[in-house]
Amino acid sequence: MTTPRETQQPFLSLHTAVVLVSALLIGGVVGGLSFLGGVPVALSVLAGLTAAGGAVPVLRGLIF
Repeated sequence: MTTPRETQQPFLSLHTAVVLVSALLIGGVVGGLSFLGGVPVALSVLAGLTAAGGAVPVLRGLIF
């Protein structure tokens, strides 16, 4: 008989990956919309980063 190989744990869990990808998507949308609204690039990036950071705890609680 052969012994089964040890299974490696994933680097990120599925829950963490979904939360982070969703937060990045939200940050990109907010940054893009603020840039299209006439805000300078640096402030658009800051708005996107703020939205992504603020979305992480909310999404963590909403996505089971």
